[in-house]
Amino acid sequence: MKWVTRSHVHVDRVACPWLIQRFIDSEAEFLFVPAGRIEATVKEEGAIPFDAPGVELGHHGSKCSFDALVAKYGLKDPALLRLADIVRAADTGNFDKEPISLGLEAIAVGYSLRYPDDLENLDAQFEVYDALYTWCRLDAARR
Repeated sequence: MKWVTRSHVHVDRVACPWLIQRFIDSEAEFLFVPAGRIEATVKEEGAIPFDAPGVELGHHGSKCSFDALVAKYGLKDPALLRLADIVRAADTGNFDKEPISLGLEAIAVGYSLRYPDDLENLDAQFEVYDALYTWCRLDAARR
């Protein structure tokens, strides 16, 4: 399936593709377009939009797009729920709610500077999310 979001990825637009590919659609193809092209790309490509204004799999209230995906696909893994807390805090700038989120934000900025190409950025950062998810599994087991 094709998935589309805004170009110039950051926290949520890396975390969501990671979540999609690891837990929802292992054959996912990601398209990154300017915000004004989301709707047209959905129509032209039959892509599922995420992390864009006004879409189902976007921000709603205090929740980010990662939360929307977790809810829509009924993901209940405690480690994913823990990761959702970190991603939400990093993506919305609520670092006081989740101290680890400040580090994730710093990593996202660094990767964006090193890898301005969105697909290259995903490729590089998925390892970060794999490691963070593994830590979240350990943290969830301790709780």
